[in-house]
Amino acid sequence: MMPQEIDWTRISSIIEKHKGEQWGLIPLLQDIQEAIGYIPPKAIEPISEALHLFPAQVQGVVTFYAGFSTTPKGKYVVRVCRGTACHVKGGKSILRVMKKELGLEEGETSPDYQFTLETVACLGACFLAPTMMVNRTYYGRLSPPKVSTILAQFRKQERESE
Repeated sequence: MMPQEIDWTRISSIIEKHKGEQWGLIPLLQDIQEAIGYIPPKAIEPISEALHLFPAQVQGVVTFYAGFSTTPKGKYVVRVCRGTACHVKGGKSILRVMKKELGLEEGETSPDYQFTLETVACLGACFLAPTMMVNRTYYGRLSPPKVSTILAQFRKQERESE
């Protein structure tokens, strides 16, 4: 899944929906992120114009919040928890297996745009430690073999959908 050409028509319609709502910056950014998976840097200017903000204000919000990205991510965004509970229960080994299986370092996206590997301070699911999230689905009580099985399922799903 390679990143597609930016759908400016879609972005423009989202911007138009929020036009003039100075306090609507975060919802607007969330809508764009949801629609195309990231905030294209070239969208900063039209967003700022529509909301009567300085481009630096928009850029500041985009770069401040970890939930926003200015680069395309993989179809599957894997977030491995680095919180205390996960660390104590083997989170380091989970991250190590992820890096090995995906051939990625933290913050990287695979060349085919299937996977992006990220770490987060806490996923808020300490009772399931160690945990990870793939897109919006939580996986808990992980072990290295369980991580390998989960990744194999995603890869199989991709092969079957081709």
